[in-house]
Amino acid sequence: MTEYGRGPGSEPWHPEDPLYGDGGWGGQEPHAAQSAYGGQPQHYPQPQQQYGDWGDGQQGGYDQGGQQYADQGQQYPQQNAAQQQYQQHAAQGQQHDPQGHQQHNPQGQQQYADQTQQQYGNGGWDTGAHPQVPYAGDPADPYGGQPAAYGGEQPDFYGTPDAYPPPEPPGRRRAEPEPETDWDPGPDEGEHAFFAGGGDDDEDLDDDSKGRGGRGDRRGRGGGKAKKRRNGCACLVVVLVFGGGLGGVGYYGWQFYQNRFGAAPDYAGDGTGEQVTVVIPKGAFGSVIGQKLEEAGVVKSAGAFVSAQATNPDGDKIQPGAYTLKKEMSAKSAVELMLSPKSKNNLTVYEGQRNARVYTAIDTRLGVKKGTTKGVAEKEWSTLGLPDWANTDKDIKDPLEGFLYPSTYPVSKGMKPKDVLKEMVNLAKDKYAELGIQAKAKDLNLKNPLQVLTVASLVQSEGNSKNDFEKVARVVYNRLKPDNTETYGLLDFDSTVNYLRGESKLATGSVNDLRKINDPYNTYKIKGLPPGPISNPGDVAINAALNPAKGNWYYFVSISADKTLFAETNEEQNRNREKYLEEQKNGQ
Repeated sequence: MTEYGRGPGSEPWHPEDPLYGDGGWGGQEPHAAQSAYGGQPQHYPQPQQQYGDWGDGQQGGYDQGGQQYADQGQQYPQQNAAQQQYQQHAAQGQQHDPQGHQQHNPQGQQQYADQTQQQYGNGGWDTGAHPQVPYAGDPADPYGGQPAAYGGEQPDFYGTPDAYPPPEPPGRRRAEPEPETDWDPGPDEGEHAFFAGGGDDDEDLDDDSKGRGGRGDRRGRGGGKAKKRRNGCACLVVVLVFGGGLGGVGYYGWQFYQNRFGAAPDYAGDGTGEQVTVVIPKGAFGSVIGQKLEEAGVVKSAGAFVSAQATNPDGDKIQPGAYTLKKEMSAKSAVELMLSPKSKNNLTVYEGQRNARVYTAIDTRLGVKKGTTKGVAEKEWSTLGLPDWANTDKDIKDPLEGFLYPSTYPVSKGMKPKDVLKEMVNLAKDKYAELGIQAKAKDLNLKNPLQVLTVASLVQSEGNSKNDFEKVARVVYNRLKPDNTETYGLLDFDSTVNYLRGESKLATGSVNDLRKINDPYNTYKIKGLPPGPISNPGDVAINAALNPAKGNWYYFVSISADKTLFAETNEEQNRNREKYLEEQKNGQ
């Protein structure tokens, strides 16, 4: 027989073969009409099997010489390892030589006296041990010459506990079960190891090694419910994983669509009654403004504000500063309110404005007691971030004069005066560093940058038109020359007298009266520059102080808003003064 199915031999290779045992079912006896093949022994050529010699690693082949049997007198080739117990040979005195060959008794033969049945180890079947007449060998069967058993009996293929069950007669055979329509991939229906807990494959391997009978044992162990539970858990995990993945993809896809193509979230209406102040810094554009408003709760999203600003014709005119707005406003309403003066809580410091007026304006905006900001400036000026070259003179009336840079600042209730002053000083310090005041002081024959700022404040206060600022700066520098024969180092500016008086008048008094005022800021009496700036100059005045016009002017008088007359001598200045008086008369 062959190992791939029924061969030309006398017996099928597998006990479940439908043709197995058809010769008889009453105790495994052959049919009466079946021939015993004459009782001739069958010779099977057996390939030589090598067995390792555990001593020296060599493989020994069993001697292929014939074995002598006492009752049959025939020689048989060495049997297959799966059909003979080598322990039985060892018990009968078999020996192995050093070359691995099997040695028999001294006569070279193994005697079996009255042996009626060959005992097999693993792999034999016990069919009741009934004798069976040997079949005659088939010439075409390479195994046809092999007898069924040594004692004339049929081999016991069903004798071991792990063997296949004996075949049943055709009349007792059960029909194969019909496939179930309600498919349930349980552990015994081919369920994948992933859903069944991953143990079926290993169990199948173990069962196959023990024989097909093991499947019935496994089905009876009661593990189906546990595997069903594992199956449900695994399916639940798969559903959660795939469901979560699909949900995440859907969520981010929706967000992407909303961000790219959907309308930005927005409130409706003009907002609630709750007000909030929002400060818009300089240089802020639409999205930055929108983010500020969103953080303050004014609009629902920055995107909605950007869209509303783009659709408003004046949307790009929103200026930096402080705005009083309402919470939860529609973006359209927020844009419209920011364009209205009603929403602005800004304080503007004008060019040439003195600190005293700035302090009063801050108090008003913050809703604090009058004089609060001035007191903070006097007591905490050193903590407001002034540059190291500021307040270099002990006679300076206000260390912050000239450092509240002209600009618009967000000032609203709830803010502190110190914070407002600090922002103004920081802006001034940055601007002065940008303009290069400190580097150009020596080129102008001035002692320090503070004097440059003082000259700029004088130009800002004395000049009537920005177009004349550079000439006015030249007049200042010419009068500061100690060897000039026109003013002899005196500036003679009414603006300094008004500053020390806290006034802003054109008629300050006669020259003789003014020279009697004893004050470091009185330029009618004190030669040179005052101790510090007398106002907060703007960019034009500072640039004029840094870049004065060339000329020999010592005098100037403004006869109108857009006309200023300059003179090099006192006589020329007196003629210009007469023109000024005429203009004043005509103007009345």
